[in-house]
Amino acid sequence: MSDLVSVGLSFFAIAISPGPANISNIAIAMSRGRKISLIYGFGLSTGLLFWGIIAASGLGLILQDSIYLLMILKIVGGIYLLWLAFLSIKDAIEPQSQSLKREIESKSYLRWFIEGVILNVSNPKTVIAFVVALSTGIETTKGTISLILGVITCVIVGFLTNGFYSLSFSFRFVMNWYQKVNRWINFIVSVLFLIIGFDLILSAFIE
Repeated sequence: MSDLVSVGLSFFAIAISPGPANISNIAIAMSRGRKISLIYGFGLSTGLLFWGIIAASGLGLILQDSIYLLMILKIVGGIYLLWLAFLSIKDAIEPQSQSLKREIESKSYLRWFIEGVILNVSNPKTVIAFVVALSTGIETTKGTISLILGVITCVIVGFLTNGFYSLSFSFRFVMNWYQKVNRWINFIVSVLFLIIGFDLILSAFIE
């Protein structure tokens, strides 16, 4: 049990920190509301499960050692983040009412869920977070069951963290404040996505 607590705390420290998933979920919670943000967060958490399975199976370490495969994943993930930056800057320029109407009409709940999955699956650094968290509390000699329980613990922590952001930033007073400053927030979000996206692409060539 103490091993799983160590894994959970280690992964929580990583999951709660600012990153593309948290930034996008916070922005969605403030602009689209609690329900859509929770669905999007569920997609993010499902994406975590994908990388958790990769890490537990040992493929995570293989991926870290596979220079060209990791390079491709980082480039693809970086390009996706740059696309999100473009969408954010578009929302910053476009009138908020028109932007919301366009997205509400074009996106189903399933689409929001899938976008959450894609964001975390497209970020290969997530598997490194799993490897670090699992290695802090679980010894390789303890077998497959311990690894599976460790992954489940990390995914649960991910669900709770995403839910925390969805609930915290979708209160009415937060959403009302967002309506007043949405252009600035979308601009800041787009800059953050640009920085993270370019950093991910550059890391493909220098790490």
